[in-house]
Amino acid sequence: MKHFEANFDGLVGPTHNYAGLSFGNVASFNNAAMTSNPKAAAKQGLQKAKALADLGMVQGVLAPQERPDLYTLRRIGFTGSDTEVLHKASQQAPQLLNACCSASSMWTANAATVSPSADTRDGRVHFTPANLVDKLHRSIEPVTTGNILKATFNNERHFHHHQHLPEHASFGDEGAANHTRLCNDYGHSGIELFVYGQSATNPQMPKPTKFPARQTLEASQAVARLHQLDDESCVFMQQNPDVIDQGVFHNDVISVGNQNVLFYHEQAFLDTEAKFAEIRQKMNSEVHFIKVATSQVSIDDAVRSYLFNTQVITLPNGEMAIIAPTDCQENPAVHQYLTELVTLGTPIKQVKYFDVKQSMQNGGGPACLRLRVAMNEQEVAAVNQHTLMNEQLFTRLNTWVDKHYRDQLSAADLADPQLIIESRTALDELTQILKLGSVYQFQK
Repeated sequence: MKHFEANFDGLVGPTHNYAGLSFGNVASFNNAAMTSNPKAAAKQGLQKAKALADLGMVQGVLAPQERPDLYTLRRIGFTGSDTEVLHKASQQAPQLLNACCSASSMWTANAATVSPSADTRDGRVHFTPANLVDKLHRSIEPVTTGNILKATFNNERHFHHHQHLPEHASFGDEGAANHTRLCNDYGHSGIELFVYGQSATNPQMPKPTKFPARQTLEASQAVARLHQLDDESCVFMQQNPDVIDQGVFHNDVISVGNQNVLFYHEQAFLDTEAKFAEIRQKMNSEVHFIKVATSQVSIDDAVRSYLFNTQVITLPNGEMAIIAPTDCQENPAVHQYLTELVTLGTPIKQVKYFDVKQSMQNGGGPACLRLRVAMNEQEVAAVNQHTLMNEQLFTRLNTWVDKHYRDQLSAADLADPQLIIESRTALDELTQILKLGSVYQFQK
């Protein structure tokens, strides 16, 4: 039986904007208050997804969240009609309105943690939506994320969906952005590497002092239990607090893995050698740890270019390639490193650059835009086929974007009542295109 690693990219929502909501995310903060282009952002994401499908990869899409989120605004006391709620929030609490208009669900690396059937005791693919409790604008996502995942992976024989973890800082869970699976083959049991920023119960454990450590050890351990993973299948590793304080808000900003390759910066982790030894022992096979030294690429250059927020994929011919943002190409140190990397005899043989600047300016690169799901051919066949990228879907989604999305959106525009109508109309049509059913509250 054939096995694949599918990538499900988040569709950029109609309210894509730069509100600088994510403290600790340097790019997000630096570009706050810029005018965004939702139409360009959505098309850039679609172009990347279609390009990977054209390379022979299994590629799907995940629907965005409903924004503005009027239900959250009502929960916190704003009353009246939709227009009145929007107006009151914009006048009395504009930052809360910004949070409820966030389009951050486009970064589906934070949507959930996924464990393939080869690793789980019940032989099903397990999904746990991330609770994202560290940031208000993301903490309102998990319920709808769960609805969208259930509508996309909609076969109980093959897929097991869990509720998100308790909504408390002790279980701060940021999803697959802090989770990497290493294996020899996608269909063979592998090692699930859970990277955390701090422990909620061990005050002796080091933690950052400037920016928050969003993922807890306790959350990672809980997900491993829910997903029925054996101890021999798991490695728990702490991210270096010093790099978190330099803007590395998730592990996928400082390392990325694929099959038997872990591509990482030398400052990425604590207890690096001991944990790598544990990975080698549990894998019981060759693992390629590709280290980028600080002398080659500084943390600042890595964060600015998102060198590690790239995708490492295995092409149908067996070669590995890096899917990188054009920002890597434009950074002299990073471009020089990647040019040399493909000549060094590692499994990575190619680098392909894509323009995702609308996402990059808001703090997310190619790896943020996708959720990885390793599946066999029976499981791929059990996925909602209307969500899998092909020429017809690509054309239809581009037409949908042209029809419904604005090409400019400023912070002031978030108070426009027309944006509610535009967003709901677009999402209602999208659920029909993707055959998702009623996944949004306004549809129920």
